[in-house]
Amino acid sequence: MSYQHLPPFAPGSVSLRIYLHDGLPAEEIVRHEMAQAKRAAEVGFDGIMMGEHHGGFPGYIPNTIQVAGWMLEAMPGGWAAPAPLLLPLRSWAMAAEDIAWLNARFPGRVGLGVGTGSLETDFDIMGLPKEGYIDRFLDGFGHIAEALRGRPDGELAKDPAIKRCIEHPIPMLSASASPRGCRFAAKMGAGLLFESLTPPPRLRELAQMYYDAGGPGPIILIRRVWVGEGTFERQERQVGVYRSYGNQDLMKHWGEQNQLINGSAQEVAERLAEAAHEVGADAINLRIHVPGVQPEEIMSQIGALEPMLPILRGIYPWKG
Repeated sequence: MSYQHLPPFAPGSVSLRIYLHDGLPAEEIVRHEMAQAKRAAEVGFDGIMMGEHHGGFPGYIPNTIQVAGWMLEAMPGGWAAPAPLLLPLRSWAMAAEDIAWLNARFPGRVGLGVGTGSLETDFDIMGLPKEGYIDRFLDGFGHIAEALRGRPDGELAKDPAIKRCIEHPIPMLSASASPRGCRFAAKMGAGLLFESLTPPPRLRELAQMYYDAGGPGPIILIRRVWVGEGTFERQERQVGVYRSYGNQDLMKHWGEQNQLINGSAQEVAERLAEAAHEVGADAINLRIHVPGVQPEEIMSQIGALEPMLPILRGIYPWKG
């Protein structure tokens, strides 16, 4: 079945998060991730996102821009976005060049989400101090946002792929769940990527702060889903991983209840629409990966979610 994929982060879009499978040889991991991205595009997901951590941190990808390129080669359509790319761990200018050239290779199929990171090991591996990482993030965010509109200062403005961004800017998100971060994203003209653990009422407050600061949108809501019987025990293990390194100020807003949305395709679609409506989200990004999940389970879930997609889109717009 052919599907006209929506552009990166477009209102009404539904995308999937891809994670690495633990305990497999590297070449097998790559094979499975490419197959999952291809299958997701085939069944109608608009795009793919992947998050960054280093040193074999379970599930996460260290080289997200490179992997996004591999996925785009494998996918028959749709977009891919490193989201979030952890800006304090790298040169913003190099990241801007890399993502701009990827967009030149796959015009209109590339997005970028940026985040701060908080895992101490990531900074240690990169030989960087964690101290001051928020300020480094804000500085890099400001520069890369301008670059991906084709308006950087200095010699970088001569880069052909960066110059192309004047006419073809690359859409950006900020993975932020703090008032300061939301307001800064609004200032930079970027959208927001809301994580899966903070309850909708708190996210609605942050969304309002963002819009009050002039944020143009979109707001994308991450939610964990599973068609059929819930994987609650494995979900709780993943939440434990997040709590092992998460920001204490942000964790105090996390909900105590399990945020997994499960049931039939119809039930999942309806509950996702309710969550998006409550938050005020424009688009949805889904996570089905949990600790210990097998590649065949992921492929089965991608297929099981196919009937959900037209139902969910039929309910859009979720805001009101």
